Amino acid sequence: MGFRPRKRAASQNVRISWLPEGEKRVMGFAGYKAGMMHVAYTDQSESPTKGQEVVSAATVIETPPIIVYGIRCYDSTRSLGDIITTDEKLLKALNFKKKKTPKAIDEAELKDVRLLAFAEPNTTSIGKKHIESMEVGIGGKDAKEKLEYAKSMLGKPLRAKDVFRPGEFIDVIGVTKGKGWQGAVKRFGIAKQRRKATNKVRHAGTLGQWHPAYVLYTIPQAGQTGYHTRTEMHKQVLKLGDSDKLNEVNPSSGFLNYGFVRNDYIILKGSIPGPAKRLIKLRLSSRPVPARETQLTFVSTQSR
Repeated sequence: MGFRPRKRAASQNVRISWLPEGEKRVMGFAGYKAGMMHVAYTDQSESPTKGQEVVSAATVIETPPIIVYGIRCYDSTRSLGDIITTDEKLLKALNFKKKKTPKAIDEAELKDVRLLAFAEPNTTSIGKKHIESMEVGIGGKDAKEKLEYAKSMLGKPLRAKDVFRPGEFIDVIGVTKGKGWQGAVKRFGIAKQRRKATNKVRHAGTLGQWHPAYVLYTIPQAGQTGYHTRTEMHKQVLKLGDSDKLNEVNPSSGFLNYGFVRNDYIILKGSIPGPAKRLIKLRLSSRPVPARETQLTFVSTQSR
């Protein structure tokens, strides 16, 4: 019920509407899902395998630098305005049209500040050309400190290792793999009917009670499956990789349906939503968990 309505996402460039409060730092980043592999490391958790070498599935996200081109200021209900960089090269990349001189922002009304940034997928091997603009949250003790911190980053590139630290737990927000229009058995996992029940097998046994005499929205029926916006929490950062050591992560023939990683990358423990090439948003954990730095002993680069 927490995932209703199961309809198509409005955009792959999902909006992060809530951010945790914290120290003065950038709260999020974005990347492109390259694929999965398996890794080995020494378990440092309090599980029964503590101190032993364990093997786990892991996901590689390519994280080209994102460029900060502006600052967006908010009061408690609305946007107060933007502060845009004067760098003509960045404005040309954004196809930014000059507007009237913006009004000054009243810092007395200021409640929150976010960075305006864009990712450049044309630096990757996925074949996407257009830049993707987004808001990125920042932390600080108050809005004034956030604004000063944001101004110091205006016009500069941000790398993943400037934002996250090895061993941290982060949230992953993305759009799942789309599966089109599917029946109730695949969409909700209901039981199949026996063949002689109604001469139908893959359908719901009943559409509900007689009174009230209408079909409730909770009844499992056919419809859109997949391509939903989903958030997965507490994904551990196993490694923050540099672009000058790509042989440590790239399979000999590249990642399936993706190609070769060309930029910095992040290895996350476990799986994340979406197919290869999907834009993935990363955010500091909304329910903080103590960091647990893990040293990888093996990273599989076996060709798929």
